[in-house]
Amino acid sequence: MSLVVVEQVAPSPEIFEPPPKVVITPSDPWPRPYYLENGLRRVLPYHWTYNTNCKERWRGKGLLEIFSSEFRDRTPEYYEDAILRGGVTVNGKKVPSTSTVVKNGDVISHTLHRHEPPVTAQPITIVHEDEDLIVINKPAGVPVHPAGRYNYNSLVEIMRAERGMGWNPLPCNRLDRLTSGIMFIGKHPKAAEKLSKQIHSRTVRKEYVARVRGRFPDGEVECDQPILAISPKLGLNRVRANGKEARTVFRRLAYYPPRAMESVANTDAERPAPPTDPGYSIVRCLPLTGRTHQIRVHLQFLGHPITNDPIYSNIRVFGPSLGRFDDSALADDDIITRLSRMGKQEVADAVAYHDEIVADYEARKAEKLSGRACDVCGTELYEDPGVHELGIFLHSRKYECTDGRWAYETDLPEWALPPAGMAGPVEATAETEPRKGGGDFKMPTQGPSAEDKSEKQMER
Repeated sequence: MSLVVVEQVAPSPEIFEPPPKVVITPSDPWPRPYYLENGLRRVLPYHWTYNTNCKERWRGKGLLEIFSSEFRDRTPEYYEDAILRGGVTVNGKKVPSTSTVVKNGDVISHTLHRHEPPVTAQPITIVHEDEDLIVINKPAGVPVHPAGRYNYNSLVEIMRAERGMGWNPLPCNRLDRLTSGIMFIGKHPKAAEKLSKQIHSRTVRKEYVARVRGRFPDGEVECDQPILAISPKLGLNRVRANGKEARTVFRRLAYYPPRAMESVANTDAERPAPPTDPGYSIVRCLPLTGRTHQIRVHLQFLGHPITNDPIYSNIRVFGPSLGRFDDSALADDDIITRLSRMGKQEVADAVAYHDEIVADYEARKAEKLSGRACDVCGTELYEDPGVHELGIFLHSRKYECTDGRWAYETDLPEWALPPAGMAGPVEATAETEPRKGGGDFKMPTQGPSAEDKSEKQMER
């Protein structure tokens, strides 16, 4: 019996086409096209190109179908026109039709006339600066990083514009767009990495101050309810037994009862306080964990949501009880549906201001379509944002190292100071500081109270 030797034929290497040429952003203006007007920082419209690789879920689909389903900030009619005139290209080339199918490896480019929302013109103030770090007081309403409709009107781009195009600010902690207060900006990667690790290792104590609905309980209040992301797309989080561990300690700094008329910050107008207005409290907040919206969610659960919170103090979404002591998932679908309807045509009502007169006031101040269009690109333009859209009454007041090596803090924000004609604290003192010990307030052991359940039945 003879053996036959079979030679193994090495497979030919797969040959890939060179990367496709893509559209280069036609404009990255420097200096940045900022201008200040009516208390707002504005950006002149500019051309911008988005480049993205074909995602797996896009393969085999037509261009117009992809844009209409994935990018809903503009109409299908806009995308159809953009594809046909070459504003949308594949691999740097104009496509023959809106139904052109994309495949793996394609690079899709979209060049548009970009309109950014305005943000507050309040300056980014410096709390401390050395060779490694800048500690700042971030104004409310300014996003930290470019995202969505915001690009140059973001914290990192504003700071870059102030210090030079080659400077790269490196945020070490995060704050929501609507939140103001202490942030750390690394001047170089090593410093940013060092402080970021320290913050995440829980060796840094953080304190916030909030303005909440009603008279907050006396003494120290601890909430240790777990938090679950219900709808990441809508930014909705709720107290749930199957959520992540979360713990916050609160202590009231001041309480201000309702008055016949309440001045609106940063406006010359006055709005009437509804008969059910319970007044408001200034509360110091010590988060011992770092869940998304942790302070906002725990305050809502306690029945004292932040007064102008567009999500958690929204009576149109949560009803009269505002989710007080509610850890049930039964109404989640309804809540998500109602919250998703809150858009540019309908302002989020904070419960303290939900009578008809005030609703009309807020509707007039809301950011909504103006009925005008851009002369260059035909994009529908929005009105300026209302005061309530530039931030919420939540401020990151103090950061300190637990071993006492450093501490940085700001003054109380204007909205936390006593209203005109009333006496109250103008600074946070050691006597009102929340501690890590057990609270004086006892949490409920079950779900909503009988009163809350009856309110829900009335809603139905």
